[in-house]
Amino acid sequence: MEAKADYTQDGTIDFRGQPAVSSKTGKWKACAFLVGYEAFERMAFYGVASNLVNYLTSQLHEDTVSSVRNVNNWSGSVWITPILGAYIADSYLGRFWTFTLSSLIYVLGMTLLTVAVSLKSLRPTCTNGICNKASTSQIAFFYTALYTMAIGAGGTKPNISTFGADQFDDFNPNEKELKASFFNWWMFTSFLGALIATLGLVYIQENLGWGLGYGIPTAGLLLSLVIFYIGTPIYRHKVSTTKTPASDIIRVPIAAFRNRKLQLPSNPSDLYEHNLQDYVNSGKRQVYHTPTLRFLDKAAIKEDSAGSTREPLTVSQVEGAKLIFGMVLVWLVTLIPSTIWAQINTLFVKQGTTLDRNIGPHFKIPSASLGSFVTLSMLLSVPMYDWFFVPFMRQKTGHPRGITLLQRLGIGFSIQIIAIAIAYAVEVRRMHVIGANHVAGPKDIVPMSIFWLMPQYVLIGIADVFNAIGLLEFFYDQSPEDMQSLGTTFFTSGIGFGNFLNSFLVTMVDKITGRGDKKSWIGDNLNDCHLDYYYGFLLVMSSVNMVVFLWVSSRYIYKRESIRVKEGLCVQMEGKPTLDASLGLQV
Repeated sequence: MEAKADYTQDGTIDFRGQPAVSSKTGKWKACAFLVGYEAFERMAFYGVASNLVNYLTSQLHEDTVSSVRNVNNWSGSVWITPILGAYIADSYLGRFWTFTLSSLIYVLGMTLLTVAVSLKSLRPTCTNGICNKASTSQIAFFYTALYTMAIGAGGTKPNISTFGADQFDDFNPNEKELKASFFNWWMFTSFLGALIATLGLVYIQENLGWGLGYGIPTAGLLLSLVIFYIGTPIYRHKVSTTKTPASDIIRVPIAAFRNRKLQLPSNPSDLYEHNLQDYVNSGKRQVYHTPTLRFLDKAAIKEDSAGSTREPLTVSQVEGAKLIFGMVLVWLVTLIPSTIWAQINTLFVKQGTTLDRNIGPHFKIPSASLGSFVTLSMLLSVPMYDWFFVPFMRQKTGHPRGITLLQRLGIGFSIQIIAIAIAYAVEVRRMHVIGANHVAGPKDIVPMSIFWLMPQYVLIGIADVFNAIGLLEFFYDQSPEDMQSLGTTFFTSGIGFGNFLNSFLVTMVDKITGRGDKKSWIGDNLNDCHLDYYYGFLLVMSSVNMVVFLWVSSRYIYKRESIRVKEGLCVQMEGKPTLDASLGLQV
């Protein structure tokens, strides 16, 4: 009996397929083997992404608009492919094996990329200062390596963080409390890898060689995978109780449409649902009825009411579909903030190349290294948020997280609007200095310190403590139980589509504003264009998006589900709706 009592209560198993023993598996001791990979993977990604626009323009000799578009398209692909990886994990291979196979593809991509930037035959040649355009084969090899990375990221990104969250038993109050801080510290590790990339790797790339700058994170990835596999005996693995859990997203609307002429019962308890004992025995959670999207409730009309022998879907299945549809609305209002975030590795970097980057007589800071201030502000803000802000707000509100997840996003979006407003003001200042000093050439340096850009980087970093972590936790927490890998791809795909949207906006703005003899807002010569107008455009879009977010969040109802607290039928409800006065949210 004692051995049985030591098993995890959420139905997780160990690597042998046996019920996981709580004292010997999971928790932070298991996550310690995972965070190493996350740090090195983020170091590799940001080591490429943060300076890619400079490599494309300086080494492959692409123009500004093309390089920004290509960076955004690749970054978007990195964040979009997790949709497929999450589906494979939730429906077929599980998180561990999907991550394992995908991580090898990721390392292959990094290896090919290191080769592409190291071998002279794979780069354009220069003679007497005149450089040739990259050949078709050189471009093909380089972008094949980049997109191999993107394919690998599709299986690693949605599964490594959710696999880490799986190491905590939601049915154990102590472990549930530990899990409340998991995503904060997981992202802290991610930020640490990004900091090393933007401070160290970018400098190495520009001063010691691109091959070495890409080779270091590639070696680090290989080392982190070895460490990851050492921890295999103590990992917990969730068992999917549904073969194709994502199918409910399609089945529920179809069933509701089929029953469209039927009358819904006045009492939701008359809808079809398994009894609590079935959920307790299966280790699953019952999701309780909510009054939103009532039409979908018709999918759960009982057999005798429908006059059919077809078994109806359960209320939990219907509510799972409602959760996904509700999350789609929240996802849509994250696209503009993701577009703002995309400026860090594109236009902010190109803007920095025009400014005075000297620190003393012998050192010049790489423009991409200013991105380290985003990471530094994140690293400083995460402990302050977890140690001080959450306990303080918890006393004020009584909410376990201090503030609700959507409130956290709202604060982050607001800070981001301030950041882009400052970016606009700084660019107006830069244009004034250009006019006063008659700076005209594309390679002329504006007599204005690059550190004028620092406030916008810092504020975006602080905003990301609320945005990035908040979004990851929101989409994991609100996803149906069997679709949590797929649910977290709302987070990654939002960033991906934000990059694609930025690519689209940059291309269209350049075409529209540069028609005829007009001066494009975003030209090859940033000293003779109107980047300030583009930032002003983003500021207006962000402000409008904030209004839409407030409307969406005021109508969102959080997941309500059962949690087993003891053996048997003792069940409590989680996520019971209460009114949140500050944003009108239901939690």
